[in-house]
Amino acid sequence: MNSGISQKQILRFENGKKVEKMDDIAVEEPLEISIQSKDSGIQKISITMRTPGNDMDLANGFLFTEGIIQEMNQIKKVFHSQTLPGVESNYITVELADDVRFDPSNMQRNFYTTSSCGVCGKGSIEAIKTVSKYSGDVHQISVSEEILFSLNYKLRNAQNAFDKTGGIHASALFDLEGNLIALREDVGRHNALDKLIGMQWMSGNLPLNQHILLLSGRASFELVQKAAMAGIRFVAAVGAPSSLAIETAESFGITLIGFLGSGRFNRYTNF
Repeated sequence: MNSGISQKQILRFENGKKVEKMDDIAVEEPLEISIQSKDSGIQKISITMRTPGNDMDLANGFLFTEGIIQEMNQIKKVFHSQTLPGVESNYITVELADDVRFDPSNMQRNFYTTSSCGVCGKGSIEAIKTVSKYSGDVHQISVSEEILFSLNYKLRNAQNAFDKTGGIHASALFDLEGNLIALREDVGRHNALDKLIGMQWMSGNLPLNQHILLLSGRASFELVQKAAMAGIRFVAAVGAPSSLAIETAESFGITLIGFLGSGRFNRYTNF
């Protein structure tokens, strides 16, 4: 059984009948991320509700997209802490290289994360530019309508956890020919993208300016911000974008597509 999926006995009501059955449920558990450095010891920096699996990708992607760590060589190792034999815990520690200084007092200025935290507007967009390695990259790419219309179908065919549970988000990376490169799923849409970017970052594949990012839900400021941090210049979403997501995309020269479906989409930038 996938560690991100559990089973529970339920009572289903359908067409006037009641049936007891086992149902697949998307697992949601907290993940506590800590940084361990030579000068500051161990510092807890975040707790996020996520679907277990690809936790190291999630931690690395989170630290990178939030501008806390910029280079792979700043990380010595990433490991699950407080573990039992053969069981991964809900605690993960990122140990920094000995020569990397980490000042916990600087954490607040790095967290411009979500629109729900009240940090929004032009100030937050400018904050991203100060820490993004790729803010000066105005490279634009063109994707045909035929390729765009094929992406959602390919994503759905690859979404194993969604097919089982119906309650999980996905972030997918495609090349410019519409071939699926990588996919990550999570109950949190931001976690799915952090897992995807973390995997690509640790593989040395950034910037992702020759790729298409597809989001299974809406395009929020937070997701476009994380895409900008990874150098992504083409973002498509099945759902709607927020106003600040559009502003952020415009500021970074990102082509932003929303409401991508069968034979339709809205283009919000670069037209």
